[in-house]
Amino acid sequence: MARPRHPELHRTERIGWLRAAVLGANDGIVSTASLMVGIAAASGGRSELLVAGVAGLVAGAMSMAAGEYVSVSSQSDTEQADLERERIELIEEPEHEQQELTAIYMQRGLTHQLAAQVASQLMEHDALGAHARDELGISHSASARPVQAALTSAVTFAAGAALPLLATLLAPLPQLVPLVAGTSLVGLVALGALGAHTGGAPVVQAALRVTFWGALAMAATAGAGKLFGAVM
Repeated sequence: MARPRHPELHRTERIGWLRAAVLGANDGIVSTASLMVGIAAASGGRSELLVAGVAGLVAGAMSMAAGEYVSVSSQSDTEQADLERERIELIEEPEHEQQELTAIYMQRGLTHQLAAQVASQLMEHDALGAHARDELGISHSASARPVQAALTSAVTFAAGAALPLLATLLAPLPQLVPLVAGTSLVGLVALGALGAHTGGAPVVQAALRVTFWGALAMAATAGAGKLFGAVM
């Protein structure tokens, strides 16, 4: 009696939105916190920091959305062009295309007879899908989705940027810089750990990686703010 198969959930299905979400939230925290720390180091007051932070949030979210949409759209256009070319080749040279699949499966370890049989059956079932997956490396889980990437990046950037903004709003003015920086670093640790856990990657390594670069960015902008604040 056949045993029922348990459903399998693979993390590669999350690649499209997970990459955009982690990138957006990380950029939101790092860029906004760095901007505000730099202004604070140049002797900016709370009102100036909040105005700069809100402006950075809006501009950054729109920039992330536009950048993700354009870049992922370019990937999608390339994928569609390759699929269209493959569709034409399947109509004009079906035997040659079947030989290509056979050769691919033989390279993966199948005998010629079995590879030819597999290629023949897959061509009968879904020829374009077989070539997209095995010849072009285009799969449904990793295919480009421009709108999803743009919306995910914009929303997560705004959510990340809200963290240093909230710290600026609530922190006492004398401790504003260390509290904004500290809160942002804690947020980066949590973000790195969450992204790694969701994607099945090592948690500690991911958390340390995003925290290091975030701390470096804030230190650099604080130094620039201190330098130019003293000069002007």
